[in-house]
Amino acid sequence: MSEKAYKTMAGVGAGNLAIGILLVTVGVVSGILTIINGARLLKSKSDLIF
Repeated sequence: MSEKAYKTMAGVGAGNLAIGILLVTVGVVSGILTIINGARLLKSKSDLIF
């Protein structure tokens, strides 16, 4: 009985680790894209007319 609980916890822990790594990666990529787009806006600031 106890061994089944440990196997379940190990599987859940591995899944949570994989999801965490995925979320960190998506966050970093999103941040980099935001910085790049902001730099492009600042670069073309003089061309913008309102």
